[in-house]
Amino acid sequence: MSEVTPEPESSEDELKRKFREALERKKLAQTDAGAGGKGKNSSKIHGAHGPVGGKRSFRRKSGG
Repeated sequence: MSEVTPEPESSEDELKRKFREALERKKLAQTDAGAGGKGKNSSKIHGAHGPVGGKRSFRRKSGG
């Protein structure tokens, strides 16, 4: 009956396609960067808390 011809991509569709491709590249880059951190101390944060400085001392409030 009627012949269906594909419409040329509109600028909006092209923009969405470009964003999707960029997002895929970003996800692949993140998985590649995170792959090396398997094992002990694989966290990106190291030494967040320092060693304890000494024994804690508690003082009573003076009366009142």
